[in-house]
Amino acid sequence: MIRAMYSAISGLKQHQVMLDVTANNLANVNTIGYKASRATFKDQLQQNYSGGAASGATSGGQNPQQVGLGVSLSSVDNLLSSGNLQNTGNPLDVAISGEGWFRVATGTPPALPAAGNTEYTRAGNFTRNDQGYMVTSEGYYVMGRDFATNTDQYIQIPSGATATAVATDGTVSFIPAGGGARQTASTISLAKFPNENGLVRASGNRWQVDPSSGAEVVGQPGGTYGNTVGGTVEMSNVDLASEFTAMIVAQRGFQANSRVISTSDEILQDLVNLKH
Repeated sequence: MIRAMYSAISGLKQHQVMLDVTANNLANVNTIGYKASRATFKDQLQQNYSGGAASGATSGGQNPQQVGLGVSLSSVDNLLSSGNLQNTGNPLDVAISGEGWFRVATGTPPALPAAGNTEYTRAGNFTRNDQGYMVTSEGYYVMGRDFATNTDQYIQIPSGATATAVATDGTVSFIPAGGGARQTASTISLAKFPNENGLVRASGNRWQVDPSSGAEVVGQPGGTYGNTVGGTVEMSNVDLASEFTAMIVAQRGFQANSRVISTSDEILQDLVNLKH
């Protein structure tokens, strides 16, 4: 009975984790660029009652006999499929149609960010700060790149510029304050990773590089990288139907394990009362 209780306790703990993951997904159903998570389980150690045996001259053999000792958390996976694109009409809103991540960083222009200071996001609800630099809603600079020299640069749109637009190849252009031909501020750079599922979530829709993700590979939108879509943002990829189903499954799993504890307790109570 004690073994059954401990197995059920492990089930309670892991189904609570599953419910926590589901709750976080549902809380972020309208978060721009959010990527859903999924909890998976694995069985714990097995107690061996008898080993297996091969067939012999007078025996057909025997399979091993084992009893499991509960469940543990196997992984919390990041589901990195694309969310729906939503048109906003805001020229500084940018979505990625395909693979890649926006590169954002803190810094003090014109000095470039320190090495390792770059973070990544799929949330493209960008704005301009008081100096005309393209930034995230939390003030992180959106990193562009001069792909002729492969050098990073900030994206600065001069004061008074009009008709700002982002092309599918990441080019950010504008009409100068005095009029004239359209000019290019910079080109938005994108990053890909050998294992993007290894990225670590930070706050504010940002992700950080991790040894399991590998180093960033920077490229220009288009080709093997996704295209940039101006005036559009990528919404959360949370599937409400799947999350509600997962919530019900987690609830039923929690209830079932609770019932195992109650049943084991009743049996123990009967054993204790046998002396009466």
